[in-house]
Amino acid sequence: MKIVDPTPTVKNPPDYFTGDVWLDPIATPQEGDQRMNVLNVRFAPGARTAWHSHDRGQTLHVTTGVAWMQFRGGQVFEVQTGQTVYIPPGQEHWHGAAPDRFMVHLAMHENADDPAATTTWLEHVTDEEYRLS
Repeated sequence: MKIVDPTPTVKNPPDYFTGDVWLDPIATPQEGDQRMNVLNVRFAPGARTAWHSHDRGQTLHVTTGVAWMQFRGGQVFEVQTGQTVYIPPGQEHWHGAAPDRFMVHLAMHENADDPAATTTWLEHVTDEEYRLS
């Protein structure tokens, strides 16, 4: 057993997010064959990810507030506190906070065989696309 010291909070890398977002890693691989990553992600109202996909899929669990999410080509939907969403491998999507509320979710995914290929980041969700949500 080992106690892992907390990693400092990271503010949104602007290449991947619009608005104010804070990331706190909770779990990362500790042994060579492990893949699991868990992050606590806090979004200010209206903040959101860019379009992206994950090589091995992603699970999101909303712990506070109201999330907005969309799969490429689909309708935007709301996810309430306590709800969980599974995104299949390779599915392009975005997620963020509703325009009038903070939102916090746990983001869980496994690294790809090449960890650099775990997440494929695409273009930003425009303000117009977000407003049409």
